[in-house]
Amino acid sequence: MDGNWHKSSFSGANPNCLECRSNGRSVDVRDTQHRHLGKLTVSRAEWAAFLHAIRTHEL
Repeated sequence: MDGNWHKSSFSGANPNCLECRSNGRSVDVRDTQHRHLGKLTVSRAEWAAFLHAIRTHEL
């Protein structure tokens, strides 16, 4: 990720999704429909663990 907000390609036109961006040290996550409510910031290690859990069906 390059600092710009990205939405999953799997979400298509569905507005119920998240967007994420990275600044190199952390990852920001926000709700696409409620951007004005702010963002959640996690470390890159936490983000990687989250993605791993999703990919291996642990979540």
